[in-house]
Amino acid sequence: MDPRSLTPALRALRLCLHLLMAGLLVLAAVRADSVSGTVAAVVMGAVYAAGSYLPSVRSSQRAAALWLGVLGASWLGLLWLTPEALWLAFPLYFLQLHLLPTRWSLPVVALTAGAAILSYVGHGAPLNPGVFIGPLLGAAVAVATVLGYQALYRESERRRRLIEELIETRAELAAAERHAGTLSERERLAREIHDTLAQGLSSIQLLLRAAERLLPPDSPAAGHIGRAREAAQDNLAEARRFVRALSPPDLEHGSLAAALERLCEPVTGLPADGPRVRFSVSGTPVELPTPYEVALLRIAQSALANTVRHASASRAEITLSFMDASVTLDVVDDGRGFDPASVRPSSDGGFGLPAMRSRAESLGGSFAVESAPGQGTAVAVSLPLPAGA
Repeated sequence: MDPRSLTPALRALRLCLHLLMAGLLVLAAVRADSVSGTVAAVVMGAVYAAGSYLPSVRSSQRAAALWLGVLGASWLGLLWLTPEALWLAFPLYFLQLHLLPTRWSLPVVALTAGAAILSYVGHGAPLNPGVFIGPLLGAAVAVATVLGYQALYRESERRRRLIEELIETRAELAAAERHAGTLSERERLAREIHDTLAQGLSSIQLLLRAAERLLPPDSPAAGHIGRAREAAQDNLAEARRFVRALSPPDLEHGSLAAALERLCEPVTGLPADGPRVRFSVSGTPVELPTPYEVALLRIAQSALANTVRHASASRAEITLSFMDASVTLDVVDDGRGFDPASVRPSSDGGFGLPAMRSRAESLGGSFAVESAPGQGTAVAVSLPLPAGA
């Protein structure tokens, strides 16, 4: 583990392990009965210090296993020379559990405890329960501590990732709401200008034209009225251009049905090997409010984009159905399908199914997805027709 990524608590534990190892090595060197024991303690200390500062030991399991093997061999040599090296088994437990995979660390810890017990007996110490209980209890405490910490660390990482996903989702939803608010305001302004300013200028132009016809062509008043009519006509054209600029560009040149039909054409950017898309209309078309047309068009675009990018479908069909009290949009493909319950907001800035559902529900409609792995996908949106439609 990179020391720069350690928390203060882990730095403190790391320091305590270093101090424990150093203290026990000093004890073994002081209590050794021979110069060779002191030299063995120094050698083990050098091996431990080298591994603590080698980056490869922290980044590679192979290097860590090699270092632990050399450290364990030096400990066994020291253990052969002095029984005081028994106590060094305790910091070794933590190192082995931390650096080795669990399937290897547990047997190695057991072997270390066995070596400590055998060395103590081999040096002529009297047999008593403490000889066995001490190393085994120390090994059990080390295993419980390290495995418990690893479980807490995994839980902490899971919570951290969950919090990051929640923050990312909240940011995406906020961006979607801002975008939807911008579109809604643009559409409201377009309707207001069309229903008030543009209609008023059109009425003024008609009235001025009628007044112009009642006056002699060469009278000064007719000239003023003509210029006023031209000014009203110019301002009406400007208002209509402004309304067109505020309207969704896909709906500028025709109805919703025409925009959906253009969406199915190859020129819309579908790849050459993408699905063949067919569009059909069912029922008697009626004029829909602009928010309805925008929502249905955007849902169709998003659903078809998902089909092209993810479904590996050969065919897809878009159906716009006008019924007595509602209008329905269905997008069906024969692709590989998916599990709708497992879908999450995408990491590339898109919103997919949640955004489609939000668009439909914001207009009082319903949204449904039917899919299963290997069985294609069907997206259905139903919006209630407003009164008078």
